[in-house]
Amino acid sequence: MATSDRYPVTQKYLMTRAQALSFPANFFEMKFGKKDVYGVVIDMPMPGNILTTMVCFINGAANLYFNNGGEYVGASQKYRSLVQAANALVVNAAQIIPKATKTKQFDLPKGRTQFVYLLTKNGTYKVEFQPGLIPETEPEKRTLYVLYQRVLAELRNCQLRDDMEARKANK
Repeated sequence: MATSDRYPVTQKYLMTRAQALSFPANFFEMKFGKKDVYGVVIDMPMPGNILTTMVCFINGAANLYFNNGGEYVGASQKYRSLVQAANALVVNAAQIIPKATKTKQFDLPKGRTQFVYLLTKNGTYKVEFQPGLIPETEPEKRTLYVLYQRVLAELRNCQLRDDMEARKANK
């Protein structure tokens, strides 16, 4: 189990996260430059000892994975608004690369710090966020934060719509 700043994780979560972080660019039928971002992986600590990892790709796919092994996947196949939000995040993520650090280390976050990983053909870049503490002097970080919060909101809307459809089907 976790200490006060570490999150308990399942093997399934660790494997899924590792697959997302090592996802190949050649999966997509697009040509990417060395620093074109084709995927964004965001580790977001939540209240209640929950660690959520959101994975978004250039094709608009967006999934959530939870440290307890739970997941919310496949919504991009049904909801265009989610595809648009995820694509906007990935397309605009390259603007933060100058402030990012190239990394091969994929530690889990401690405390409330959020990790954002940018997947490129040139390697993976990492940026750390302290939610609510992004200074106005860092507009690239603020923009990226707003974009990934938009994807999160869309995912939540998709979950609510799926729940409503499931309830209707069970009546």
